Amino acid sequence: MFSYSNWSVLTVNFLVVLYLALGGVTLSAVLHLVGARWRYEVRFLASSLFALFPLAFVLLVVLLVNADATFPWVKLVGEHKLVVSAWNGFTFLAWREVIGMLLAMAIHWIFIKRQAVSERSAEDAARFHTIACWVPYVYVVYGTMVAWDFEMFMVPGWQSGIFGMQEFVSFFGMFLSFLVIWIYFLNSRNRLVNPVKPFVYNYLAQLMLAFTLLWVYTYFAQYLTIWYGNIPEEVDRLNGMQDGDYTVIWWAMIALKLVIPFSTLAMPFTRHNINATVAVATCIIIGTIFERYVWIAGANGGVGSYPYLAAIVVSAVVATIGFFLVRMRLQSIQLVKG
Repeated sequence: MFSYSNWSVLTVNFLVVLYLALGGVTLSAVLHLVGARWRYEVRFLASSLFALFPLAFVLLVVLLVNADATFPWVKLVGEHKLVVSAWNGFTFLAWREVIGMLLAMAIHWIFIKRQAVSERSAEDAARFHTIACWVPYVYVVYGTMVAWDFEMFMVPGWQSGIFGMQEFVSFFGMFLSFLVIWIYFLNSRNRLVNPVKPFVYNYLAQLMLAFTLLWVYTYFAQYLTIWYGNIPEEVDRLNGMQDGDYTVIWWAMIALKLVIPFSTLAMPFTRHNINATVAVATCIIIGTIFERYVWIAGANGGVGSYPYLAAIVVSAVVATIGFFLVRMRLQSIQLVKG
């Protein structure tokens, strides 16, 4: 039987895969809605990450089937040591997560199909604009539900009014960072049929800076409220995260998601230097993974071993499957050579 600290690696992988799939279509929709001309450089590439949805769904099923390992409170409910409401019960949680993902997949797929023919006629453009308006709404509502179920309610009764926003803002910053590295990888290896122009890195770097600031605002707003209230059942979780067994990765998360991105991306030199932007993007991705792991594995009172082997094996398997799914999608829509 895997320990909770090891099993949490799979939960983190599920969230990373899910938000990459959500982020690609969401960015394409938002760039369309604000009329950004540079959307033509990245819209099909970003939305091709929809190919990760099947992998995310499989990971979701695995996590739900092994509910006792995924959610520490499920076993307590089964042993009648804990009473939860119907909303917080596992049965409703499982159904809403499955239905929520299927609905998100359906709306994102409609967006992709309409985006492909959006310039065919005025009617097609109007239909595409309509579905684009729904995508950010789905990202926020569905993302909030996922944040509640897989992180906030890991500790029964622990609540934060801003937690959902804090999570999906953090993950969107991670997605932007992933997109920077992905474009750099494809461009440097001359894999794209139409290479992404260099100025896009600067635009993405500006968005990374913006979401770094938004992340620290939401994180500090949540932290300050809990710390000032000093209610034991709320503040104990934060204390366990930053002072428990995972204190190293908690402080590393602060450095990787705030100190390094803010102090570098605030400087024009970094935003106009592709290698520097890629380096900062790497820090943000690692920091986001640390952040999510601390919230999930740290829910066990901040106690647990560091899952070195599980992190390597599970992440490698998930990344390999995701790589082939996305590559097949890129080849099917003829965005890459070969």
